[in-house]
Amino acid sequence: MKYICTLFFFFIITSSFNNPFSANENTSDKVVYDVVFREGLAGKYEKWKTNKNTVNYYYTYTDRGRGPEFLEELTFNKKGYITSQSVSGVNYLKDSIQEFFKSEKHKATWLNPKGERKGDFNGDALYFRYDGSPAIYEVLAKLLMSSEDEKVKLYPKGEVELVDKRAISLSNSTLINLLMVKGLDMNPTYLWMIGDEMVAKISGNLHIIRTDLKELRLEMKGIQDAIEDEYLADVAKKVTHKLDQVIIKNVNVFTAQGTLLKNQDVVVDGDNIESIKASDDQEISKEIKVINCGGKTLMPGMFDMHTHNTKFRGMLHVAGGVTSVRDLANNKQLKVLSKQFNTNEIIGPRIVTFGGIIDGDGPYANQRNVVSSVEEGLSEIQEYKDLGYEQIKLYSSIRPEWVAPLTKRAHELEMRVSGHIPAFMTATQAINQGYDEIQHMNMVLLNFLSDTIDTRTPLRHTMSAYHGVDLDLKSKEYLDFVHLLKTKNIRIDPTVSIFENMFVSVKGEPSPTYVKIIDRLPLLNQRDYYSGGLPKSGEKITRYKGSFNKMLAVVYDLYEKGIEIVPGTDGLPGFLYHRELELYAQAGIPNAEVLKIATIKSAEMTGVSESYGSIEVGKKADLILIDGNPLEAISAIRNVEWTMKGGNLFYAEEVYQAMGIQHFK
Repeated sequence: MKYICTLFFFFIITSSFNNPFSANENTSDKVVYDVVFREGLAGKYEKWKTNKNTVNYYYTYTDRGRGPEFLEELTFNKKGYITSQSVSGVNYLKDSIQEFFKSEKHKATWLNPKGERKGDFNGDALYFRYDGSPAIYEVLAKLLMSSEDEKVKLYPKGEVELVDKRAISLSNSTLINLLMVKGLDMNPTYLWMIGDEMVAKISGNLHIIRTDLKELRLEMKGIQDAIEDEYLADVAKKVTHKLDQVIIKNVNVFTAQGTLLKNQDVVVDGDNIESIKASDDQEISKEIKVINCGGKTLMPGMFDMHTHNTKFRGMLHVAGGVTSVRDLANNKQLKVLSKQFNTNEIIGPRIVTFGGIIDGDGPYANQRNVVSSVEEGLSEIQEYKDLGYEQIKLYSSIRPEWVAPLTKRAHELEMRVSGHIPAFMTATQAINQGYDEIQHMNMVLLNFLSDTIDTRTPLRHTMSAYHGVDLDLKSKEYLDFVHLLKTKNIRIDPTVSIFENMFVSVKGEPSPTYVKIIDRLPLLNQRDYYSGGLPKSGEKITRYKGSFNKMLAVVYDLYEKGIEIVPGTDGLPGFLYHRELELYAQAGIPNAEVLKIATIKSAEMTGVSESYGSIEVGKKADLILIDGNPLEAISAIRNVEWTMKGGNLFYAEEVYQAMGIQHFK
């Protein structure tokens, strides 16, 4: 009965929308924004008043067949706080969304992915929806600017703060304010305001800008980029501890053979490992810094082999013990970011492999480095080579007939080729035409279905989720494929942790992928992990979970048969990497081997093992201290106390605190 009442209530407050995805075209005071994704016009955002206190919003954009579409209605009290809200539509993964908030007589009722709730409400706190249009940011900005202490309480809990407000005159003399807000996300939220109206929100690859200002978008982005760099440089100065000579005392050292050397003293001079010897009680000069470890575990910095780096993600890598990464698709200015990481201007990992992405044109193109012909693809490969890139990543819209000439040219330039399997092609065909590596375990499962699947679309996820469970690891087809991998030395980059979140998580419950850390995260990051992944009901729930378990079975089988496993995430740095390693252990790979895959084996695969990947005299002091023993319990890998990189020491607790994240203790 309660569920029926909830649906009836939601129907009442949304019944004014005859067509949930059709904004009122007759509204004269509508304000329209462009939604730009990866520098392509991808959608729109609209808002219009329906009465004095009520505003409607429509928001949508597309990303390779994915993307949200929302219709939203907000009603406000005299103070500017939301008194009622309704959101309907579909989220980024096209799962249906129905959310509401309603207050009356000092009481509030709300429905979101966690279920229906009730509580006291005095109209002086802001309910922040789980998913919806950008409207909430404009509401928040207005409240912050009118607040005496520049803080706003969130409902039912939380608080955000306006930490900076800058008046800026754009090149056309437009006067505008840029707000920096902290408390919502791991990174500051930036909002562009004219008066009390939000005219732009620029975040990574997703830009929302009022159409009359669209010609100024890149100018605004440049200004914001400089301010973001200034902020991150300031954080780096605050949390970086420069090292000269240090003794890491009484520590258990993880070796390249997968064992522990107990009770060791490791002497580090700047960025180099000077000596490793059994711990003793000899007097140490007061000039030398001593870190007493009490029998904790010292490991080499780890390698995340599937990343897409941004200046904000770097701190998460380092705090999580990841000091080296492969970047497998980014813009062509990545070398600039790499230099900022290497000089510690901005905290971040060492990028040891630069992978240039190439995609074919079409409705599902990646929108980054898109080509329309083989000739253009060959030119892109040469340009990447000239920029110093070591690897080419082909994407889903590449035509199957282009693969052979593109891989041939890359190999002539001594570049590896990896990627998604192009639409209407199988992994076997891609390998036979020159692939050296396959990204994502779903691309492996799709090999046993059909070459007629349009993997440019979300079918690459839903088909593998539904049918993967049926794969027989003893079948001739599967064994022939593994033999092909073995004979051609093909690597597999499983990224199984992202599929756990897609296939196994249930809407309204914390994702098993993030459940161990979700309470440590800021508000919006917590809410990301209640969305439930791919839409699923009925038999799909069982089949999708079975397909994920089959992915783990394949990971273990490939490891057993000598296929190189590449530990990558393609997602939330640090935390998702820890989960990836846990899942390898869950699949059956011994903990010691998992840790070797994460360190020395990845260093060997990326050609940097002479300096990184193991703790040896003469190597670089890329080191992490673990509170616990991951050889006994792999989850101890989450307990990174500090990371040493480039002659600098970073305490994880300090880095996390700068991002609004609680430490593991």
